[in-house]
Amino acid sequence: MSQIRANSVLPAKRESITLHTADGLSLVGELALPEDRDPVATLVCLHPLPTHGGMMDSHVFRKAAFRLPALAGLAVLRFNTRGTKSEQGTSEGAFENAVGERYDVAAAIEYAEFHDLPNIWVVGWSFGTDLALMHGHDPAVKGAILLSPPLRFSTDEHLETWAESGKPLTALVPEHDDYLQPPEAEEKFGTAVPHAEVVGVEDAKHLWVGDAETVLDEIVARVAPDVAVPLPREWDGPIETADPSAYA
Repeated sequence: MSQIRANSVLPAKRESITLHTADGLSLVGELALPEDRDPVATLVCLHPLPTHGGMMDSHVFRKAAFRLPALAGLAVLRFNTRGTKSEQGTSEGAFENAVGERYDVAAAIEYAEFHDLPNIWVVGWSFGTDLALMHGHDPAVKGAILLSPPLRFSTDEHLETWAESGKPLTALVPEHDDYLQPPEAEEKFGTAVPHAEVVGVEDAKHLWVGDAETVLDEIVARVAPDVAVPLPREWDGPIETADPSAYA
């Protein structure tokens, strides 16, 4: 048995992909699938603010792609929104303040749907939560999970859309978040989306440093409820180590 560490890469079928938006851009992405079975659910990951270092390789989503295909049978689709750069490459276009990014979200969901990936959930982190609320409410999407939602670009109108649909909406809110802390989140979501689930995470901060395992457990508990959590912290099988400098 090997301990699963921050840069541990568990077995999966990983493929670099290109998403094509309706307004003509090509976006860099990756799809990670379980190696030996069909996925039980799919995560479409929407990363933090690119103007502040957010990208598809931001650590929670990187760890999701490294671990969840093997540990939970999930498909993990990550991509760089327009103008965003990471070790995986640079997507075409430029940052558009969550407006033009609607085409990026649509392209990712369309890719998952076209490739018959099951039970599609959008998982947004920080800026990505605004994209999820604004543009992730698609007929193909089963629900959304929000990590550290700042509610910066999204509006009450977007929350109302989720409220009316009744689709599952979970917000994981760090106790010491820089933008929206659990009491305010409970008030905001409780009023706007009565069925929304707000989960306050003790001692956590906006970037989830040191708390990625908690986040992954909470995600899996909702999108793949038949998978036992907490997820294993050890792995009995082949395991690789990613170069940490590639994700600095």
